[in-house]
Amino acid sequence: MEACKPYLTRAIEPLLRRAAEEFPAVVLTGPRQSGKTTVLRRLFGQSHGFVSLEPPDVRAAAVADPRGFLKLHPPPVVFDEVKSAPDLLPYVKEAIDDDRHACGRYLLTGSQNLMLMAHVTESLAGRAAVLRLLPLSYREVVGRPKAGLPWDAPPRPRQHESLTGPALWEALLRGGFPELWSSPSRDPALWHASYLQTYLERDVRQLRQVGDLTQFQALLRALAARSAQLLNTADLSRDLGIAVNTVRAWLSVLEATHQIAVVRPYFANIGKRLVKTPKVYFTDVGLLCHLVGLRDARHAAEGPMAGAIFETAVFLEILKNQWHRGEDQPLHFWRTSIGSEVDALVSREGRLIPVEAKVSATPQPAMAVGILAFQHDLPRQAADGYLIHGGDTRLPLAPRVTATPFGMF
Repeated sequence: MEACKPYLTRAIEPLLRRAAEEFPAVVLTGPRQSGKTTVLRRLFGQSHGFVSLEPPDVRAAAVADPRGFLKLHPPPVVFDEVKSAPDLLPYVKEAIDDDRHACGRYLLTGSQNLMLMAHVTESLAGRAAVLRLLPLSYREVVGRPKAGLPWDAPPRPRQHESLTGPALWEALLRGGFPELWSSPSRDPALWHASYLQTYLERDVRQLRQVGDLTQFQALLRALAARSAQLLNTADLSRDLGIAVNTVRAWLSVLEATHQIAVVRPYFANIGKRLVKTPKVYFTDVGLLCHLVGLRDARHAAEGPMAGAIFETAVFLEILKNQWHRGEDQPLHFWRTSIGSEVDALVSREGRLIPVEAKVSATPQPAMAVGILAFQHDLPRQAADGYLIHGGDTRLPLAPRVTATPFGMF
């Protein structure tokens, strides 16, 4: 029998503890298998009961007699996948209102954000902290979950494992789902195929907008091929033979279930024509690689998708860092009609930090041209920039641009 790796500490843990100390309820959303149940069991397993609402008999009991169900499972308690019984939430609100000063009584999880959030907004407004958990970040995988990104703190010497070269691409191909790291010998391709089937059967079939799962799978693969690119729904509609309104509805399903992130461009009145089309990113690099047919790390590193995969990985590190610390500042990108571009703009203290991702292991000053253009066009908003690359050397590229290896990111 395979020996499992120890539990990987999640960066969201301090935030979860703090939220449970300050709110009567905590709602934790995120994609299936991102580790929501595991982290709640680890932090609150000794103090809270645990009830999964997915089994049909448990769900039926919660729907048939909500007050009786809550008496049978008194707080403090974790209700897992509460989207399966959303009508329970008004009765949770009623129980909370009986003692508004007691915190951490109800911990709720869900993998369908929009469906769950509609009921949370209606029932638990002002009573619940809403947090989001994505799959493992690179920093969590290598054992430094509390480390900040380069602009959050001065760079520190490497004190933990760091992945570079082929090992980094093996990690990207595996992705961030905790189960693939707790069982290292598990075949990522087989696991991702099973995950997709489970996602399609359990989540997508429950949403009325999706009728044809075969076409939905085709959309998933077409989107994967466009990760880190501009999202053109008309092109997708034409390529797949699906109505534009259907494409848009299915994109909302993918966003609601945390499979993709849609990023809007940053606008500023600088007298330039700016691209207004959003970009799309998958929220797990391993699943992205699986969908585009990549099974070998060398092929991923040397193939035509290498740049998009690497940019997706960089974007996800930023997004996970923000979400797992409870920050809700939107991420943007910047692109002009003449081709000047910055992959990500991160808000910090009223300034915008430009971040560019380059898969090359040899950073060159020319790679910073987009950051320099942004700093020139928006001098008041622009902060110092960072070029994240695939090598292992940290060095200045320009007076206000630093090249930083992904392994130190």
